[in-house]
Amino acid sequence: MNDPLPSGFSPWVVAEQFKSAGAVVDVQEFGQGNINSTFLVTLDTTTDQRFILQRINTQVFQQPQLVMRNIRTYSEHVCQRLQTDDCQRRWEVPRVLLTPAQQDHWISPNGDFWRAMSFIETAHSLQAIATPDQAEEVGYALGMFHHLISDLPAEQLADTLEGFHITPQYLQQYEQVQATQADLTPEVEYCLQFIGDRKRDTNILEAAKADGKLQLRLMHGDPKINNILIDTDTQQAVSVIDLDTVKPGLIHYDIGDCLRSGCNPLGEETEQWEMVQFDLSLCQRILQGYLAVAQSFLTAYDYDYLYDAIRLIAFELGLRFFTDYLAGNVYFKVKHPEHNLNRALVQFKLTESIEAQATDIQALIQSLR
Repeated sequence: MNDPLPSGFSPWVVAEQFKSAGAVVDVQEFGQGNINSTFLVTLDTTTDQRFILQRINTQVFQQPQLVMRNIRTYSEHVCQRLQTDDCQRRWEVPRVLLTPAQQDHWISPNGDFWRAMSFIETAHSLQAIATPDQAEEVGYALGMFHHLISDLPAEQLADTLEGFHITPQYLQQYEQVQATQADLTPEVEYCLQFIGDRKRDTNILEAAKADGKLQLRLMHGDPKINNILIDTDTQQAVSVIDLDTVKPGLIHYDIGDCLRSGCNPLGEETEQWEMVQFDLSLCQRILQGYLAVAQSFLTAYDYDYLYDAIRLIAFELGLRFFTDYLAGNVYFKVKHPEHNLNRALVQFKLTESIEAQATDIQALIQSLR
């Protein structure tokens, strides 16, 4: 939701609830998230000097306590795996910080839901992939994330966003708001036609799940490249952050989302939507990095549906952006009224590019099996 902080509300007060020592000396807005309000808190301590403070958007995450339970279950499991796995390189998991009452959240007097996570130092996120080696590290990060939870039963985590990444349901939401569509500009007409031409293809992953070809596993839910942290010194991936959407689902949603995000050099916020292309060479390096870690738990059917995931998730996000534009920009944060329309155009152009390279992408996947 486009949901700013209440006028006059200070996150400085909230930060006091999560600090373990020292005094709060600075609070700054942090990151470029579209859903929650995020701040970087600095303390006057010599260790654990900074942490992440977030107000959870409860209009999106309507059961935030379950979100926190999922994150704690995930992080505890991964920390145990890291102690027993022979991991030869740095890998970190954001820690949930507790209040003095040993709670993993704090609810303010006006009802806002806040939480705090440890800040991973000497690491940075990517806004775009600059080199082939970065692409491989992005793939490695997602593969490591899936590897470390591949033995955690999906039923141990709650489904905190029912319908999330279920493309047919997003299509239903679109059809409900389509009657309220905006002026028929050429861009709007393009989106309407684009969606209409692809309605029949939205159920392919869900049908494969229903047929037992794809397994319900745990997924990150939002593994775009700016949720992957790179070590500032080694340039190796060290963490996957933004864990609110960790839940049962298909890992294909993650793979498709990672490639959608990583293989568009212009980025999803570009205004040059007509120039957007899916970069096949980046796709190859991301998949190589991913499969170097993940091939041990992938099935033949998993490979069979990789191309469909790559194409579908780009289309799905465009559909979600366009639906939100028609609905009046009520879900994603926007900077101007046409922002979500522009975002939709970028994703639809990316989908076109993926479709145009379908044979090459499928041949690449086959070569990596």
